[in-house]
Amino acid sequence: MSLISRINETTPAQTLSSPEMRRYARHLIMPEVTVEGQRKLKASRVLAIGTGGLGSPLLAYLAAAGVGRLGIVDFDRVDESNLQRQIIHRQTSIGQAKVESARRTISELNPHVDVVTHEIALRSDNALELFRDYDVVVDGTDNFPTRYLVNDACVLLGKPNVYGSIFRFEGQCTVFWGEKGPCYRCLYPEPPPPGSVPSCAEGGVLGILPGVIGVLQAIETVKLILGIGDPLIGRLLLFDALKMKFKEMKLRKNPHCPICGPNKTITGLIDYEQFCGAPAREGPAQEAPQVPEITCTELKQKIDSKKSFVLVDVREPHEYQISKIAGSTLIPLGEIPKRWQEIPQDQEIVLQCKAGVRSAKALLFLQQQGYKKLLNLKGGIDAWSEEIDPSLPRY
Repeated sequence: MSLISRINETTPAQTLSSPEMRRYARHLIMPEVTVEGQRKLKASRVLAIGTGGLGSPLLAYLAAAGVGRLGIVDFDRVDESNLQRQIIHRQTSIGQAKVESARRTISELNPHVDVVTHEIALRSDNALELFRDYDVVVDGTDNFPTRYLVNDACVLLGKPNVYGSIFRFEGQCTVFWGEKGPCYRCLYPEPPPPGSVPSCAEGGVLGILPGVIGVLQAIETVKLILGIGDPLIGRLLLFDALKMKFKEMKLRKNPHCPICGPNKTITGLIDYEQFCGAPAREGPAQEAPQVPEITCTELKQKIDSKKSFVLVDVREPHEYQISKIAGSTLIPLGEIPKRWQEIPQDQEIVLQCKAGVRSAKALLFLQQQGYKKLLNLKGGIDAWSEEIDPSLPRY
């Protein structure tokens, strides 16, 4: 059953109470919505993948608009660094499960919405069963394995995938729907090389930017439910916040697409971490290659005992200004291939970054240049701040 036909069939059973009529009055007087459209919204079921920067405004506006059931998938917990952009969470939510924090906010915003929480890691063995109960899936994730997983599950089930992504000052939004247009694999047949595209945790993001893209995703979702307007199917909307400009790219269905093309070769979900060569969940323990490591406690002992070694910080200069370990030398990861000869080969070298991922890449590069005495600071300066010097700001 298609999205619109299922909602149309369930609409008559969705009555609006007097409080709901008052709440949605500005919708009801719109000829594109009316009471029938509001009933469609109440009958709809939307699944949001992630309650982060994009999921926050998306969930808030879909709840306010009266989407009947909102499913939320996330297994992360609220961290203080999230609050710069993830506005569905509060200071009092720090340390709590994101799905529960989001559920409370939504319930306070609109008690007429049924919130279903899925505090799980989205995987190949649970995605199809999870997606099957929803009409629209909205992707607010920030890693390639999950994006490919969401896409493939949506194509196999015939579901629309409302996609958004953000980085620094730029964002994208589109609707991937294999039955009616291109899918994510049509745009990106192969994932980028591991580590070639920095995450928001590494590159940063303007805290307001997710609000713009998340709201665009919410608008597209509502249009799909109501069956109105011109959805972003086959169109990729690009937003540049610095220039305050929108651009549009036409997307074509790839006739050779392995999952939505006529000669499809993908008929089930695969191992997406293996396909992308990277884990879905960020974190030094999973992202960093296997390299020789030193713990923060061991590094502190080296410093206190005045042992001879060189500490190289491979973060960016603006990160170095936020916090640094005394005595460290700054050589950003991107400059290592040009400046590696500044690092002495006859001394022990300890490399560090924010969480241990970029410094592991620098270590592997230096190994290729013949360096032998190399150690990577496990957990980076983030762990150092937590375990050794709490006076250093964490970011």
